[in-house]
Amino acid sequence: MKDWWIKFGCFLTGYNYQIVSNSSEIAAKAVKRYTSALLIVCLMWSFIGYSFTQRYLEGTLIGSVVGAAIAVIIIIQIERQIILSINPSKWLYASRALIAGMMAIIGAVIIDQIIFKQDIELEKVSFLEERVKKALPPKTEELRFQIASLDTAIFKKENERLSLINDIEKNPTIKSISSTTIPTVVKKTITDSTGQTSTSEQVQKSISISVTNSPNPKQAMIAPIELNIAELQKQKAEKETALLNIRPKLEKEISEKIGFLDELEVMYALITRSNVALAVWLLWCFFLLGLELLVLISKMNEKENDYEETVKHQMALQMHKLKVLAKMAEGSSVN
Repeated sequence: MKDWWIKFGCFLTGYNYQIVSNSSEIAAKAVKRYTSALLIVCLMWSFIGYSFTQRYLEGTLIGSVVGAAIAVIIIIQIERQIILSINPSKWLYASRALIAGMMAIIGAVIIDQIIFKQDIELEKVSFLEERVKKALPPKTEELRFQIASLDTAIFKKENERLSLINDIEKNPTIKSISSTTIPTVVKKTITDSTGQTSTSEQVQKSISISVTNSPNPKQAMIAPIELNIAELQKQKAEKETALLNIRPKLEKEISEKIGFLDELEVMYALITRSNVALAVWLLWCFFLLGLELLVLISKMNEKENDYEETVKHQMALQMHKLKVLAKMAEGSSVN
C-alpha cells in the first residue's frame, strides 16, 4: 500500500519513482506531502470545473466530468512548475503567487455563486425588473405603431366598401343599349311604257335596338374587400394580444438569456450590500488562496534532499560525459 501511494504520488508530481525508491525517507515524505497538497487542490478544482461546466456551459454529465478533468490537469501542470524545479528563481515564485491569487478569486466567485444560488435568484427579480423597464417601451411603441397602421388600413377599406354599397343601392342594375343591323331583301316590280314588267331586288338595312338590364358589376368587388378587411382585423387582434402579453414574454426571454456575467453583476450587488455575503466571499477567497499556496510555501521552506542531489549528480555526470565525448571528437578530427 505504501509503495502504491508513492507510485501514485510520483505520477502526480512528476517525480521519478526509481530515484525516489532508492532515496531516503525524506524524499519519500516530500512526495507524500506534495501528493496530499495536490489532491486537496485537485478535488476542490474538480468540483469548481464540474459546477462551472454544468451551470454556465450547460454541459451534460459527461461534459461536466470532462470540464472537471480539464481543471485538474491544468492545476497539476501548474503545480509541477514549482515541484519539479530545482533552485527555482524568485520570478517563478512571484508568478506562481500571482496565478494563485487569480485562481483563488475565480474559484471563490464560482463557489459563492453556488452557495448564494437562492440569494442570487431573489436578487435577479429586481435585476430583471430593471432590464424589462429598459426593453419594454421600445417593444410596446413598435406594437402600438403597427396597430395604428392596421387601423388606418381597415378604415380605408371600410370606406371603400361603404362607397361601393351606396353606389350599388342607387344603381342596382345598369342599362345597356345594343343595336343590330339586319339586312332585308325588297322586291320591286317595274312596268315600262310598252307594258312589260320586270322585277328587281334591293337589299335594305334595318337597325334593331335592344335595351337590357344587368347587375351592377361593382357587386363583385365587395367580397375581396371584405376578405381583406377580415385579414387586417385578424392581424390587429394578434398585435393587440401580443401587446397584452409583451411584458411576461419579455421577462421570460430576458430570464432565459442571463449568463455568467449577469450573475456576476447580481452577486457583486449582493456582496457590496451585505457584509455577511462579503465575509463569506473573502473567507472562500483566502481559503482557496491558502490551498493554492500550499505547494509553493512547502517548496520555499524545503531544503534540498537526496532526490534533488541525485538528479543534480546525474546531470553533472551527463555533462561530464558530453565534455569527454566532445574532446574525443576533437582529437579524432585532428588526427
